[in-house]
Amino acid sequence: MDEEALSRLIAVTGPAGGRNSALAVAAARVRGAAAGCCAVILTEGVSDQIAISSLAARRGRDLDREGVFVVPMGGATNVGHFLDLFGPRGLAARLAGLCDEAEQDDFRRGLQRAGLGPDLERLGFYVCVADLEDEMIRSLGAVAVEHLIEAQGELRPFRTFCKQPAQRNRAPEQRLRRFMGTGSGRKIHYGRVLAEALDLTRIPRPLDRVLARV
Repeated sequence: MDEEALSRLIAVTGPAGGRNSALAVAAARVRGAAAGCCAVILTEGVSDQIAISSLAARRGRDLDREGVFVVPMGGATNVGHFLDLFGPRGLAARLAGLCDEAEQDDFRRGLQRAGLGPDLERLGFYVCVADLEDEMIRSLGAVAVEHLIEAQGELRPFRTFCKQPAQRNRAPEQRLRRFMGTGSGRKIHYGRVLAEALDLTRIPRPLDRVLARV
């Protein structure tokens, strides 16, 4: 990937379609290191990036010192560009990642085009059902997550949200997940809140495995 293409990618794949500072840092550090010395964990979005980083810190890991960079891609459809940059035909970092269940085919195609093959888990890419928030909500339990929402001062808007006709027949876990996807910055905020509340003996498998990979 040339510098112009990298600059475009940095400019549009960060939070709310803005600058991706994590990508800029990772590209610079990986470029300056020997091949294979750094690792990059690719995530679909910023909430996943924050959850992984928060859990790593709780486990006593300093990812930056270890040369491990968690990089959001601004959506699964961008995975090919990131694999071009960090994969074997680019900067040759060690790779891992998380993807949502609905987006696994995008990841599989991107990995194949990068010359890595289609087997996601063998390559260090793990599928969340349905996404990472869903995995963490199920691990914590709906009642515990409601208590977290209350602690954030958002129980009233959550109750109002649950009264919407589209939400009335959903399972509690589904309503919680949907609520976290509403409002500016809410999903990113709860990525950290949920990760910091997880029982370290009951970490969702995709989250546990992606950190173990690097």
